[in-house]
Amino acid sequence: MTKTINVRRLPRDTGPAGWNSILPPARTHPELKEDIRADWVVVGGGFAGMAAARRLSQLVGDDRVVLLEAGRLAQGPAGRNSGFMIDLPHELNSETYAGAAEADMLQIRLNRAAIDFARNMAREFDMPERVFDPCGKLTGAATAKGAQHIDSYARHLEGLGEQYRLLDAGEMKAHTGIDFYQKGLYTPGAVMIQPAAFIRMAAEGLAERVAIYEQSPVLKMDLGDEHVLHTPQGRVRARHVILAVNGHIQSFGFYPRQLLHVFTYASMTRALSAGEAARLGGTPDWGVLPADPMGTTVRRVSSLMGSGDRVTVRNRFTLNQSMEISERQLRDVFKAHDRAFAARFPMLDGVPMEHRWGGRLCLSWNSVPAFGELESRVYSAACQNGLGTVKGTLSGMLAVDLALNHRSELLDEFMSYEAPRRLPPEPFLSVGANLTMRWKEWLAGIEL
Repeated sequence: MTKTINVRRLPRDTGPAGWNSILPPARTHPELKEDIRADWVVVGGGFAGMAAARRLSQLVGDDRVVLLEAGRLAQGPAGRNSGFMIDLPHELNSETYAGAAEADMLQIRLNRAAIDFARNMAREFDMPERVFDPCGKLTGAATAKGAQHIDSYARHLEGLGEQYRLLDAGEMKAHTGIDFYQKGLYTPGAVMIQPAAFIRMAAEGLAERVAIYEQSPVLKMDLGDEHVLHTPQGRVRARHVILAVNGHIQSFGFYPRQLLHVFTYASMTRALSAGEAARLGGTPDWGVLPADPMGTTVRRVSSLMGSGDRVTVRNRFTLNQSMEISERQLRDVFKAHDRAFAARFPMLDGVPMEHRWGGRLCLSWNSVPAFGELESRVYSAACQNGLGTVKGTLSGMLAVDLALNHRSELLDEFMSYEAPRRLPPEPFLSVGANLTMRWKEWLAGIEL
């Protein structure tokens, strides 16, 4: 018997994907305009989709693999995140990112497996260091309260047996060039990536083994002995389907009232002149996460493929269960970005923002993935809980292992999570969540 699933909505992203916009024009992949057959279809071309496609290319021999991307590669959330691949606990609902020790140790093992998988992709596809840079990460505090958060997190890391190094204000200035931070925490296991370049280069490397189609959103699925996925101008018939679509898994009818759709926002400067870069000083490539999770993330990157030296600030979160944001919301947020930039970079007064955007996160109430077999031979690799680069990579690679019954301790650990918890009803959910986020931002003070 065939079961038909009509996809309720398609991804809609507001503003440019800044990391993609600063790169030279990408190679285009064709739109699906015919009926084809495959053994495997991966839906979604972000970090989860690319990881699933690469894992399939490693394990399924001569099976035909197809990847369908609704838009252009690196134009969606994959080209809109901050580019941190974080190995350590990063619980956004916590004051200091820390959680329970046992859960955090599991998360570290899983995150590091994903980073190793991405590292091997970077090596295989000859990505330069500025695309995949295993430089560690900095957390910065601008207030006494932020410094307390850093000290608390450092104690938590000690309990987990993890390495770290505390930095004073002078060391933070030497690294970043700015006077803003009173204290810092360095941890060595994170990777800084240019996320759009990573996705584009992964697709280039996989294109000989995986048939990639852009601007080919799935509108309908007929599930049966052979699944049929319908796009605007074509169809794919396949035995196995991996839905690597993060929050849009709900658009396919799965996990109703179980997922939170949170937007975060970023602004990126135009390329700095040589004089502006000299006035800023510090090192040419760095990123600082805020000691308070509701604070401002900052990245400085040096030129890659002619992109120029640039600074990016990211802050503000809103819950938008419609999975869309308005121009008015963007205008209000970007005022906060300009204030955050001015407070940190007075030496760059007058440098305008060239690219501004919003990006979608998907979280669950209990911070667990939306993962597993949903229908016969249809698998979910979704809900990355704010760490799309790492957890997307993890869920994509492990969805393939699950589909192939390729059992491992890693897969068993990932499948040990409970299901995403049911959400409170509307309007209480959206009103309460957004008020709580605004309150936490106010408490963050100048960390924002």
